[in-house]
Amino acid sequence: MSKEIVKSADVIVTFDSERCIHSRNCVLDRPDVFVPNVDGEWIHPENASADEVLEIAHNCPSGAIQAYYPDGTLMEKPPKVNVIRVTENGPNYIHAKHSVNGQQDAMRMVLCRCGHSKQKPYCDGSHHEVNFEATGEPPSKEIKLPNVSDASGGELRIEPMKNGPNFIYGNVEVVTGTGRTITRDTEVHLCRCGHSGHKPFCDSTHVKVGFKADGFEVKK
Repeated sequence: MSKEIVKSADVIVTFDSERCIHSRNCVLDRPDVFVPNVDGEWIHPENASADEVLEIAHNCPSGAIQAYYPDGTLMEKPPKVNVIRVTENGPNYIHAKHSVNGQQDAMRMVLCRCGHSKQKPYCDGSHHEVNFEATGEPPSKEIKLPNVSDASGGELRIEPMKNGPNFIYGNVEVVTGTGRTITRDTEVHLCRCGHSGHKPFCDSTHVKVGFKADGFEVKK
């Protein structure tokens, strides 16, 4: 089982090792709560307030860390604007209330775009091993929706297509690593084979390269 559950009087913390991309924000920000390089128990929510634990969860880009009230209610609220952030030579970072193949997921996830992750559709850091190269500043596309408010809120549906791209349905703004808007839409198809000539979007190159990936790979 990949998920650890640790409770204090004020907060419940869950940690999913299969989602973790080792950004190390947790151990760098609060090494008294997420204690690095120890044997045995390493998560200590009793050393922080519930609000401080929630801030740690906010800084976890992959959604591996989640914070819940003692009654089991998720503490993190959906963002006002659903965002997919494209990173240089790396994955796509999603901040939105979302589901994957119909299953409710965290508010945050990191979506593989190199094609080599063993935890598809999630990133597992394989882009480092294969020296994946893709700009985090692709050109902007036509903005179909007139303003940010029209692309805010609501749930994103993430549906990995078998041997194909990730279909994203719902109000979303795709931005570069520096925050420039690439597109704002209600449906985007994101490359996950790593070979598209129009990254981060799919251009059907997955057919040419014979990309293989099941559409229902999410482990729960």
